[in-house]
This record gives sequence, C-alpha cells and structure tokens, in this order.
Amino acid sequence: MKKLIVALVLGLFVAASQAQDVPPYPRVKLQTNRGDIILELDTTRSPFTVFNFIDYVESGYYDGMIFHRVIPGFMIQGGGVMADYSKKQTRDPIPNESGNGLSNQPGTIAMARLPRAHTATSEFFISVADNNRLDPSPSRWGYTVFGTVIEGMDVVNAIAALPTGPGGPFPTDVPLSVALIEKASVLTGRAALKD
Repeated sequence: MKKLIVALVLGLFVAASQAQDVPPYPRVKLQTNRGDIILELDTTRSPFTVFNFIDYVESGYYDGMIFHRVIPGFMIQGGGVMADYSKKQTRDPIPNESGNGLSNQPGTIAMARLPRAHTATSEFFISVADNNRLDPSPSRWGYTVFGTVIEGMDVVNAIAALPTGPGGPFPTDVPLSVALIEKASVLTGRAALKD
C-alpha cells in the first residue's frame, strides 16, 4: 500500500509537468488497414492513462500491432500483439483511474488489464456496446475509460464484425483476416505542438 501511495504521488508530479505540454482533450489517429479511427482523449479525468497512451503512441509502439481480440457485441482489443503474435516490452503498469466518472459505453476507449486493479500497461479496447458492467462499483475496480472515438466508428464496427477463431497462442477471438494498426499518431498533443 505504501508503494502504491508513493507511486501515485510521484505520478501526480509527473502528470502535472506533462500537462503543461498536452491539451485537455488531445486527439490520436489510429491508421488501420480497415480505415482510420480518430480518438479524443480526456486528460482532465484520466491523466495517468492519457499520458501513458500518448507516450506509447509517440514512441511508435503501436505501429504494426493487430487487434488480436475481437468479440462482436462487446469490444475490439489491441495494443499488445504484433502481426506475428509476438509481444513488445511494456513500461511499468499505471494506476487504475476507473473512478473518474467515465463509463464504458459504445465508442469509448479503455485500458485492458489483468484481474488485479493496477496492471494496465499498453493494451486497450474500444467498446461497441454498453459495457457499463466494466465500470467500478463500491466493491471492485473497473476498467479505465480515457477517451472516445470521434471519427471512424464505422471502422471499429467493421473490425468487430470480422469472423474470428484461433490465432497464434490465442484459442479464440482472433480475426481470421488481420486488423492491423499501421500507424498511430498524435494529432494534438506534445508531438503535434512541436511541429
């Protein structure tokens, strides 16, 4: 518990310094082989999560990754697996910000994680349905929502409709035809402000 408190305090300091360079609602483009998805992120409610995501985007981490878990009527998940099913090294997990008032609704982007609360690193999912059962409750942590699809929901829905099956190490839910993130880029934020 003490380590978590120290990490949160340090994180708040880092978040405050980063916030000077990032607008409250930065935008990120996921250029996929199925079309573009434009995300608007919310630093006011999910600062740790947004800065973490932008850092991964700016480093080129997501380029060449696939949506490796697709469940119709639920969500599409990516950010952790390359086209050859290999994984890249992630940074340390970030604090769970699921109590921020944002709900897992259609078109929202949230962090994937392990069953433990503070385990999100790079993987994310975009909901295609009302997934408020993933929101926090008094007895459990939820899944942190940190933005919304503002363009390209048709692309998200097309990916969600792809036939799935086994692939690589995954026994189910892998699109049988690849859904590839060709490039992720910041449209407004630190990188865009430097240009």
